[in-house]
Amino acid sequence: MRITGGSLCGRRIAVPDGIIRPAMDRMRESVFAILGDLSGKSFLDLFSGSGIIALEAASRGASPIEAVEKDPRKRSQLLRNVAISPVHIHCHFMAVELYVKRAKNSFDVIFCDPPFPYAYKKELLEAISTSPLMQETSLLLIHYPREEQFETPPGKLMLTDRRQYGRSLVDFYSLQN
Repeated sequence: MRITGGSLCGRRIAVPDGIIRPAMDRMRESVFAILGDLSGKSFLDLFSGSGIIALEAASRGASPIEAVEKDPRKRSQLLRNVAISPVHIHCHFMAVELYVKRAKNSFDVIFCDPPFPYAYKKELLEAISTSPLMQETSLLLIHYPREEQFETPPGKLMLTDRRQYGRSLVDFYSLQN
């Protein structure tokens, strides 16, 4: 996989062992074009896998950055990949649900890319929306299968944008006023 923009544009990273569905180059490039310059913005990458999303954020100036991944088979490759970042990416190796439950800090941008078979997407978004992770200006993104499109926004969230990439969607949410 390659980083699609910013200071690390074109750098390739390895994909870790285990089950992984890396975010498509086209989708990542489009999403980060929508987000624009991330200089000085905090970024959280949930279900980090290879770390490509965190690296895309770092490449575009985000800082601080945290990545969360529970699969121990991905740990060593994730750490090798984020080592190329111009800023430190703090990696947490735990279940995303536990990370959300223990959260104390908020982030400007939260990117959630659960495995497509993950059955608790809506509940996870609800938990994030009521956690300290989100503040009034935070943006929460989720990448998920088109077939699972939410009828109504979960929790305290308001849908601000939706983009389709092949058989998947990326929804952009902010907190309702």
